[in-house]
Amino acid sequence: MKNIPGVLAAVVVMLAGFWLADLIGQQILAAQGLTGSSPLSGVPVAIVLGLLLRNTLPLPASIHPGLKFATTTILRAGIVIVGIRLSVFDVVKLGIAGLPVVLAAIATGLIFVTWFNRKLGLPPRLGTLIAAGTSICGVTAIVSTAPAIEADEREVAYAVANVVAFGLFGMLVYPYLAHAVLGSSETIGLFLGTAVHDTSQVVGAALTYKQVYNDDIVLRVATVTKLTRNIFLAGVIPLLTWMHLKSQGAWGASGASGAWGARISSLVPGFVVGFLAMAIVRSLGDWTLTSNGAAFGVWSAAQWTSITKSLGDYWASQILLGTAMAAVGLNTNFAVFKGVGLKPFAVGMAGAIAVGAVGMTMAVIFGRFVHL
Repeated sequence: MKNIPGVLAAVVVMLAGFWLADLIGQQILAAQGLTGSSPLSGVPVAIVLGLLLRNTLPLPASIHPGLKFATTTILRAGIVIVGIRLSVFDVVKLGIAGLPVVLAAIATGLIFVTWFNRKLGLPPRLGTLIAAGTSICGVTAIVSTAPAIEADEREVAYAVANVVAFGLFGMLVYPYLAHAVLGSSETIGLFLGTAVHDTSQVVGAALTYKQVYNDDIVLRVATVTKLTRNIFLAGVIPLLTWMHLKSQGAWGASGASGAWGARISSLVPGFVVGFLAMAIVRSLGDWTLTSNGAAFGVWSAAQWTSITKSLGDYWASQILLGTAMAAVGLNTNFAVFKGVGLKPFAVGMAGAIAVGAVGMTMAVIFGRFVHL
C-alpha cells in the first residue's frame, strides 16, 4: 500500500509525457510539411516533466517509496517484457552485408564514447550509459543498462538527455543530408538506421525521407537496420556490466564475492536473463509462424503481431518503462547536476558525430550489397 501514491504519481506524469510527446511530435512534422505518427518518444518527455515537477513543486514525502519501487521493480519488469520486440530474424532480413555496418556503428559508439568520457574525467557509469544509448537503441539501452551497472538517477537523466538531443538533431537533419550526399536507397537506409539513436527517431527520419522523396525502400532498410541494432542489446548489457565490474575491481575480487557464481550473477542479472528469454520466445514464435503458418501452432500472423506489439510497444515501452522514467524525473533534484556542467553533452555530441561518420562510411561501402 505504501507504494501506491508514488506509482500513481509516476503513472500520471507518464501519461502526460506521452500526450505532450505526441503534441510536440506533430508540431515537428507540421513544421516540415509532413504528417504521420509522432517521431518523439514519450519516455524522455516524461523524465523532463518529472524533473520540472520535482524541482518546482513541494512534493509529499509519501510518494518516495512508490518512486523507488518504480525505478527498480517496474523498470526491471519493463526491460524483461521489451525483449519480445526483438527477433533474430531481423538480422536475417538485413542480410550478411548489412551486419558489418551495424557492428561497426556499435563498436564505434562503445569504444569511442567510453574513451572520450574518460578523457574528460566524467564518471565511468555515465560514459557507459551514453555509449549504450548512442550505439544501440537510445533510451531503451540506457534504462536497460542502468540497473546492471548501478547507475544513479542523475547519470540516467544526463544520458537520456544526450540521446534525445542528438538523436532528435539526426532525425531532423540526416534525411536531407543523406539525400544530398548518398546514392542508393539501401545506402541511405543503412545510414539512417545506424546514425540516429532511438528507434522512434529512426522511424521518424525514415518516414520523413519517404514522404519528402517518395522512397519506401529507405523506410524498410532503416527500420530493419535499427531492429538489428536493437538485438545486440542482449549481448551488450553483459559486456558493459563486465567492463563496469572490471573497472571497479569487483570482477577479480577474491573470496566469496569473487566466486564464479557471484561473478556470473553480477554479469547477467535476473532481468537480463528474462530479457533474453522474451527475445527467444519472439524468435521461436516468428520461426514457427514462418514454418507452419501459425506462431507456436496457435496464433495467426496478425494475432502474433498484435500480441508482440501490445506487449513490447505498449505495455513495456510505454506503460512500464515510461512509468519508471517518470519516477526517475520525480526523484531527481537539479542540485545533483552541479559540478558536471556541459561535459556530458560534449561526450554525447562527439559520440553522435563518430557513430554517424562511421555509419555513413560503412553504408557507402556495403549499401550496394543490401536488398530488401
